[in-house]
Amino acid sequence: MDREGRFFVGKTEAGVRCVLCPHCCEIPDGGFGVCGVRGNRNGKGVVPFYGHVTAFAVDPIEKKPLFHFRPGTEILSVGFVACNLSCPFCQNWRISRRPSAGASVPGKRMTPADIVSTALDRGIRAIAYTYSEPLIHPEFLLDCMSLARERGLANVLVTGGCACTGAAGEILSLTDAANIDLKCFSRETYTQILGGGSTGGIFETVLAFIRLARAKKVHVEITTLVVPGMNDSDKELDACADFIASLNADAEMPDIPWHLSAYHPAHLWKAPPTDPAFLLRARERAGKKLRFVYLGNISG
Repeated sequence: MDREGRFFVGKTEAGVRCVLCPHCCEIPDGGFGVCGVRGNRNGKGVVPFYGHVTAFAVDPIEKKPLFHFRPGTEILSVGFVACNLSCPFCQNWRISRRPSAGASVPGKRMTPADIVSTALDRGIRAIAYTYSEPLIHPEFLLDCMSLARERGLANVLVTGGCACTGAAGEILSLTDAANIDLKCFSRETYTQILGGGSTGGIFETVLAFIRLARAKKVHVEITTLVVPGMNDSDKELDACADFIASLNADAEMPDIPWHLSAYHPAHLWKAPPTDPAFLLRARERAGKKLRFVYLGNISG
């Protein structure tokens, strides 16, 4: 069922333009953008996957991972479909892939009221928009987050941060906490490996999203999946740490925790798992610049 979407502009020679993210897709009639969920029907931008939920679970908030926001509590996690990046090592690739034309997509329709009432009925005080990329569903996100805030629930984003300032500003104004992926510190990697495409600007958009979240007083934690052969160098991780340290200079906001997470072979990336010893050294190195550095996806 098509629903008219926001963050589209008028007709172009190729169709309608989506201005949600830096891809700025020109979408022909009957087609979809890079993400596969924002389309064009008869010259209007539509979002046929509004409220299509692919994952629904109660998690410890530390699983997001958020270590400094309401620790020890549970959170209702809601996942959607697709992503505007295409990381070849994606851990949730089964739901983050672009939907195939004509194929059914697992999941079910839920309304914002369904989600909020579920949290309230279970005594859970926060909702996480997570698993795949929530930002490509801003219409549903804004409706659900607004209702959640009205009912006294916290809104948590788990995101790659790839949304332009217009949509990002509205969403972050309703966000209480966010874990944002900083996948690397390389424009080239975002463009050539992570699905940034020839338009560029993805890397800069992610950095701007993190800065904007900070400016809007959102509680921010950052995760970097350390992927062998992509970002597992001292130089790369030092650049990430330096960027986070620059944000910590705001004395009015608490220091940002950084989660260094171990990669395990998934989807199309077949490199061996991240060496735990390397992660331990990386944490020690980052700890000279950052107050809170945590390791994830390794035992012990």
